[in-house]
Amino acid sequence: MTWHVEGTYFENCNCNMVCPCTASGQTAPADNERCNVALAFHVDTGDINGVDVGGLTVCVVADTPALMGDGGWKVAVLMDAAASAEQAEALGAVFGGQLGGPMEGLAPLIGEMVGIESLEMAYADDGRRHQVRIGSAVEMAVEDFMSPLDHTGRGVKISGVGFPADTLAAGTASTARVDVFGMTWDNAGKNSFSAPFAWSA
Repeated sequence: MTWHVEGTYFENCNCNMVCPCTASGQTAPADNERCNVALAFHVDTGDINGVDVGGLTVCVVADTPALMGDGGWKVAVLMDAAASAEQAEALGAVFGGQLGGPMEGLAPLIGEMVGIESLEMAYADDGRRHQVRIGSAVEMAVEDFMSPLDHTGRGVKISGVGFPADTLAAGTASTARVDVFGMTWDNAGKNSFSAPFAWSA
């Protein structure tokens, strides 16, 4: 049984810029006492054990200790309402780590899975600006950072990260509101990362 999913992703957290958790592989603490993060994944093409999951979006919301590697994460998964029951089950198995792949390594860090909810999702990505609206639970809009000193137009990136992709574009959020399963915050002006992703197992 094999699977692959490919698409684009972006995240926002309450660190100031270039989140130390991600840049250090979760070995350095966040800028605040808690890390409040939401990661939105849009699958452009994907097949999970024969189930086509292309065109669907999944969002993972988490509240974690400052040192993410300590575990005890509080996590919720938001599933695209456009997904059939079969598609939702397949995506849940990938993003929950049950089928291996990148999420498998994070599963032991989860202390409490507070809920899974199916909501209407609208995801947009033009390569530099990324946004998602998920019912009344999540509204995020971020933009990759372009240094005024950089004339290549490639933007600021960090590489060697590993999860959810090797190279991430750094940016900031203009809108970053979350209110779901008791996790409520507004991270406008804070850190964002974005990247194409391709996972398989």
